[in-house]
Amino acid sequence: MSEKWCRFQAGGKVSFGRIDGDSVTAIDGEPWGAHTVTSNKHALSSVKLLIPTVPSTFYCVGINYREHIIQAAKRRGVEPQFPQRPDIGYRANNALCAHEDPIIKPKDAGDIFQYEGELVAIIGKQGKKIPKEKALDYVFGWTIGNDVSERTWQRGDRTLWRGKNADTFKPMGPWIVTGLDYRKMTTVVRLNGQEVDRFNTWDMIHDVETYIEEVSKYCTLYPGDVMWMGTDGSPRNMKPGDVCEIDITGIGTLRNKVVAAG
Repeated sequence: MSEKWCRFQAGGKVSFGRIDGDSVTAIDGEPWGAHTVTSNKHALSSVKLLIPTVPSTFYCVGINYREHIIQAAKRRGVEPQFPQRPDIGYRANNALCAHEDPIIKPKDAGDIFQYEGELVAIIGKQGKKIPKEKALDYVFGWTIGNDVSERTWQRGDRTLWRGKNADTFKPMGPWIVTGLDYRKMTTVVRLNGQEVDRFNTWDMIHDVETYIEEVSKYCTLYPGDVMWMGTDGSPRNMKPGDVCEIDITGIGTLRNKVVAAG
């Protein structure tokens, strides 16, 4: 049975909460740990949804879908190179923003400013050297990420510090849903209401279990950590005024509007 959890602000207080229909009930504690349900119940429409977790480590798979690799290689005029082993990267927490928060395009960002719809695994318990067959036992639930990318910076900088990690470049939300099978999910991206990408979420080169096994050989996973699983297809450019929506089966819709930096 699936449950829906969020992190929200109401009356100046930040809490985790369990969503039931159109209402959210605050808890004391974290949903993946010991917690108590409070009597503080709010209409979901009356609260401000925040990023569903503040991860101690923000893991992000770089390239994990074949069509995305093929299209990126075609644009560069080179042969596609598929990863032979799972290879993880990191992103910065300053880049995270919530459902309905604006994606702020910097003044000096170029035109190749793109979305990437991604499935996000939320780690639910501490683990090290996790075998593949037990990997999903360490996933508390799932949410949605938008790996916003400024491609000129991404290609030109020695690291990805601007192209991937500028403020607001990583929308995540709107909430966490437990009890889902990611192997039955579809990802759909819409730009200004028009469908621009659709792919099988599960059609990864290296699956979630493989990544958890590989990463945990060297890095301890902690509750609340996130692992973004990559994107497929050929993303389009976004400009100020555009609204990007990402749907993933069973989770919901992550929606953010692009605005120009002031």
